[in-house]
Amino acid sequence: MTSASGSRLVGLDVARCLALLGMVATHVLDPRTPGGELATLQWLAGGRASALFAVLAGVSLALMTREPLRGRPLALRSAGIVARAALIALLGLALGGLDTGIAVILTYYGVLFVLALPFTLLPVRVLLPLAVAWVVVAPIVSHLVRPDLPERGFDSPSFAQLGDPGQLASELLLTGYYPAFPWLAYVLVGLVLGRLDLRDTTLLGGLALGGLGTAVLATRVSATFVDPAVASENATGMYGTTPTGGDWSWLLVVAPHSATPFDLAQTIGSAVLVISGCLLLERVLPRAVTAVLAVVLGAGAATLTLYTLHVVMRTPQVWPPEEPSSYALHVAVLLTLGAGLRLLRVRGPLEWVAGLPVRATRRAAPTPEPAGRGDAGR
Repeated sequence: MTSASGSRLVGLDVARCLALLGMVATHVLDPRTPGGELATLQWLAGGRASALFAVLAGVSLALMTREPLRGRPLALRSAGIVARAALIALLGLALGGLDTGIAVILTYYGVLFVLALPFTLLPVRVLLPLAVAWVVVAPIVSHLVRPDLPERGFDSPSFAQLGDPGQLASELLLTGYYPAFPWLAYVLVGLVLGRLDLRDTTLLGGLALGGLGTAVLATRVSATFVDPAVASENATGMYGTTPTGGDWSWLLVVAPHSATPFDLAQTIGSAVLVISGCLLLERVLPRAVTAVLAVVLGAGAATLTLYTLHVVMRTPQVWPPEEPSSYALHVAVLLTLGAGLRLLRVRGPLEWVAGLPVRATRRAAPTPEPAGRGDAGR
């Protein structure tokens, strides 16, 4: 992932690698200890890893659209991004049909890119308050409309659901495991981050403290209103939403994949902390150490390919029955392949394919004219 200066931001790759390994942990490891306590990795990664992916999606989209365009060049760039999102969504539908037991995020991910595209035209001074408002309002809207929607039919959208587009749209936007309507808050925050100077160490330090403070505050405030027994029971996750038609007090819960205002705020804070922390680490470490880190955690530069591989590895035909001890093997495979791609200086194969529409529209677009002051505040 490159910055406005054109050089790759290793810190973003590190953050994406952490998100990938965190999601693998939630897929493979037991969420609770034999004594019934919440497992440490579940506490760290549950809900936070996928949220980190979504915020990083917003950062990626901000970097892809950082050049102010208008007219035909803007239309071509937008078309390329939509086509890229469609390829990712189709891949998600294909993976959703496999027998993995995983709630595949990629179809939702593609939808998020399309939903967020109009917001790329907004300056930071508008995006930031909009993101804050979305955290509060979107879960309320979801709580109001979900009782009138069909119940979710599958853990993961698949090609089998194309025969019922209404049901599929309902799941992708509101009732699914990663509902795009409230989850758009993550991408809006990512757009804000991507418009900032991600090489400013003072700014990064402030973002890290702000992210930490937001996560802690959301957790503490929620804890004052929610019964500890309810919080403990739902600590391993709520499958995307709070109970349909449930009491309004559910919106006070902080639980993985609950998409409540407090859950969104807590996971956004965590994501901002991780992203800014990784970028800050890149700035303070010697270049030689950063170069080693870029290879060791090179999986972060090929998360689409390696996430797909992980999902395929979870099928009984490819991988033996899953045991928590297999987590180390998953990590070893993903990190080794990621390091190999980095050393060879090649993109992941699925990243290359998904990037074809964007590269094609760039070649087709005429040289843009200066946009003047229209991009002020981005």
